[in-house]
Amino acid sequence: MPYWIIGYDITDSRRLQRVYRAMLRHAIPLEFSVFLLTGHEADRRRCLEEICSLIDPDQDDLRCYPLPARGLQERIGKATLPAGIHWSGLPVEQNSA
Repeated sequence: MPYWIIGYDITDSRRLQRVYRAMLRHAIPLEFSVFLLTGHEADRRRCLEEICSLIDPDQDDLRCYPLPARGLQERIGKATLPAGIHWSGLPVEQNSA
């Protein structure tokens, strides 16, 4: 199943909260304004249509990038999910020596 990285920069705090809550219905938060959407093109389109209806295109920025199906996926640093929770779609932590 395809993966998409969606990030945004919202200038108004009320719009920011609305966008964040809407994104939680579609994707998994990786950072404050960066989400991982797992789904097909129709899922991506549905998500972006909802988010586009909430933003001000003259002041806000919304971006969506597809991840390659077989590309390298690594995570360095703090875990995205709480300890003991593992989701096989997220890259494992890379330990530095």
